[in-house]
Amino acid sequence: MRTLAGLPLMPRLGYALGFLTCAGLIGFALYLQYYEYQDPCPLCLLQRIVYIVLMALFLVAALHGPGRVGATVYGGLLFVVAAAGAAVATRHVWLQHLPKDRVPECGPGLEFMLRKFPLTQALEKVLAGSGECAEAGWTLLGLTIAGWSLVWFILLGALALYLLRLGRAQYGQ
Repeated sequence: MRTLAGLPLMPRLGYALGFLTCAGLIGFALYLQYYEYQDPCPLCLLQRIVYIVLMALFLVAALHGPGRVGATVYGGLLFVVAAAGAAVATRHVWLQHLPKDRVPECGPGLEFMLRKFPLTQALEKVLAGSGECAEAGWTLLGLTIAGWSLVWFILLGALALYLLRLGRAQYGQ
């Protein structure tokens, strides 16, 4: 196995790949917002926060180059965060597929809700969704932004599990 200063490179490259993927997704979200004028809804903003948390965890893991126990901890944390992001994205996709008469009314923005309500109540209102969350502006290959977000959360969760297994196998079980 290739090493750098005695540390195995393969898991580190995997964590770096996860970091770069999340950074690219955040960069693309900002491009859509500022150049394509696709304003993010509260659920989109929540998904961005999850990508930023994933990006930070992947970066710390890449810099740390964990052993067996560290790979288990990082892999578990990364998987749980990716699963939470997938849950939010699934809710978003579900809202986008509601019939027009069942779409919730538009509500206040995320910033307003966080200022006016306790965190748990604000999150409850965000996850309930609003009319703007049901809009599907940009699509690629038939998937909306929320659909692609769900795909990426699943792929990042799978990468986390793969890196967990790789790290454990590398140092013995």
